[in-house]
Amino acid sequence: MTISRAAPEKQRLAAGLYFLATPIGAARDITLRALDILASADVLAAEDTRTLRHLMEIHGVALGDRPLVAYHEHNNDVALPRLMRAIAEGKSVAYASEAGTPLISDPGFQLGRAAIAEGHLVLSAPGASAVLCALTVSGLPSDRFMFAGFPPTAKAARQSFVRDLAQTQATVILYESPKRVKGLLDDLVQELGEGRNAVVCRELTKRFEEVSRGSLAELAAAFDGRDVKGEIVVLIDRAPEQVADAATVEQALDQALTHMTMKDAAAAVAQAYGLPRRDMYQLALKRTGG
Repeated sequence: MTISRAAPEKQRLAAGLYFLATPIGAARDITLRALDILASADVLAAEDTRTLRHLMEIHGVALGDRPLVAYHEHNNDVALPRLMRAIAEGKSVAYASEAGTPLISDPGFQLGRAAIAEGHLVLSAPGASAVLCALTVSGLPSDRFMFAGFPPTAKAARQSFVRDLAQTQATVILYESPKRVKGLLDDLVQELGEGRNAVVCRELTKRFEEVSRGSLAELAAAFDGRDVKGEIVVLIDRAPEQVADAATVEQALDQALTHMTMKDAAAAVAQAYGLPRRDMYQLALKRTGG
């Protein structure tokens, strides 16, 4: 069955910055509103202009004589002032991420912040997002989640990064390179334990889409020796609630006090065991004779 739609609607857009979510795989996942904005904006900007040109060609959106500006982390000093001048002159600027929602592991943050600081209109045409797509298919709790971006590439830094996430009371969502996903899974097993539930999503919405669910130990074994390709999203279940007796809490607090300030130690132990910070601070005072 062939599904067709009318050509994108051209409309007069108010001067300002328009963020556009673009497909993370399937080209048809773009919204009709995003196509209308692409057809109407005075200036187009993109993290990757080739990707945006191709998307516009697929959907029959003509660029015409409008400028298409590359905007990424390596040309921020040049491109950002140019785009701000265009808005100040009364033009509408549409910015598209290479894939997914702008500002999510995307250089658009500085652009949006600059536009807001200058008092310009900033709007978003929402749509595809690898974070939300992965969360939807993961089967992990979605009432509270945290996107933590890309882990550090160096092993020691990555282990420290994972360790800091260990007690997060939310589903943690990470992006990772296919070349490093096995190393990440190994570090997750080491720092969070073998039994924590997790999900690895690969090539979401694309032809070879794959969702692997299981314990961290099972996933680490499943990806051992694999030649992994494609975009990767890793999701980790929230930390289990810890119920501890007084002796365990006191021991944890004593350990924390060996390398942390009293305030930080009390806060860390309170978070780890779901206890009031004030109570932990008072206990710390007693343990240190303060």
